[in-house]
Amino acid sequence: MAYIELKNNTKIYQSGDTQIYANKDITFSVAKGELVIILGSSGAGKSTLLNILGGMEPNTSGDVIVAGKNIAGYNAKELTTYRRNDIGFVFQFYNLIPNLTAKENVELAAQIVPDAMDADEALKYVDLGDRENNFPAQLSGGEQQRVAIARAIAKKPELLLCDEPTGALDYQTGKRILKILQNMSRENGSTVLIVTHNAAIAPIADKVIRIHDGGIQDIHINKKPADISTIEW
Repeated sequence: MAYIELKNNTKIYQSGDTQIYANKDITFSVAKGELVIILGSSGAGKSTLLNILGGMEPNTSGDVIVAGKNIAGYNAKELTTYRRNDIGFVFQFYNLIPNLTAKENVELAAQIVPDAMDADEALKYVDLGDRENNFPAQLSGGEQQRVAIARAIAKKPELLLCDEPTGALDYQTGKRILKILQNMSRENGSTVLIVTHNAAIAPIADKVIRIHDGGIQDIHINKKPADISTIEW
């Protein structure tokens, strides 16, 4: 049984008398523990799709089934519980709280769930055990993104959703971030979805979903996903 199933997912925004289709009749499935890349140009509907999967905004029609439950039918309170307990988010621009240390940023997220990972352990996982007392302004962009990943994984989420996680980073730092995310899938069994416009990283995924103009253009299965260390762009 698939861990994620989208069936005819559609999202329409209303602008006056005009209907704008951000997602159009999207159907796909994801197995538990898979690393999936959602690929497409800016404005294709990738981030909208991720927001719907993460319970941050409702769809207009269709089913969004995660772990056997159709979150498309959830009310606001149920979506809050779903986001808190089941989802880890990693964004392009980190979203760290500037007046909290790296450790405190991770602890803040860990406090909202039962049985969270220790903040020190989460920071060590992303090789930042020695920077736990630094504030975001004292960290490089790559280090801030690793704190953001530590914050996400400290919740021990079933599903890790990453929106352009390397978009603001240089090449080498981006590869380091992707290695952490790949390990989350391979070693920890997390289901990881990465939204990106960078087609060069597609070979690292178990599944690549190409989005164009709000709909699915193509779904490709990588039978032997590549290690990020072998990818150049």
